[in-house]
Amino acid sequence: MDLFGNTLIQQGGYTLYPLFVLSLIALLIFIERALFLHKGQIHSIDFLAGIKNLIKKKRLVEALTLCEETPGPLARVVKSALLQYGASDSRIRSAIESAALVEVPILQRRIASLAAIARIAPLIGFIGTLIAAFQALVSLEVANADSGYFVEALAQAIISSAVGLGIAALAALGYHFLYGRVRALVYEIERVGHAIHEFLTSTEPVLEPKEEPSS
Repeated sequence: MDLFGNTLIQQGGYTLYPLFVLSLIALLIFIERALFLHKGQIHSIDFLAGIKNLIKKKRLVEALTLCEETPGPLARVVKSALLQYGASDSRIRSAIESAALVEVPILQRRIASLAAIARIAPLIGFIGTLIAAFQALVSLEVANADSGYFVEALAQAIISSAVGLGIAALAALGYHFLYGRVRALVYEIERVGHAIHEFLTSTEPVLEPKEEPSS
């Protein structure tokens, strides 16, 4: 830690502190979102086939239980459709759309923060460069144009900008990676929602057994 403080911070300037904080925040967001999106991924074809098989066998309760036990947004969208099984076409479609509107913002949560960090990090690095440039001018005047002070300030300016740009590049890569995963999940939600809607509207509803009249 002393080596870190006595070398990189002194050479890059104190603007490296907020840059390192931003890099830590970006890393935590990326790890949390990547794990969350990975957990929400299921084999949609097999899952949907299992749901359809249960519905064909008139086992609606088991289909709902399967949805509850399956993690991810796809299962929750399918469950919302199953709860409207036997209703009109418009009610089933509305239930699917409403569930999707709830799930998509959850998938996108905090991802935009990575894009914000990618925009802010270079600005902080540039501020460090401006500070270093000002210090270079002051040092040259005080030291009567001693080049050693100028070289030190120039190194500080370069390190500050380089660290800011590096953090911005990594944050941007993380953002686009997660955004691509979200887009894939949204596409799966749309596909599964359409498939379950077509299936439910073309399948005879499950009828509850009627009680025998008491004599």
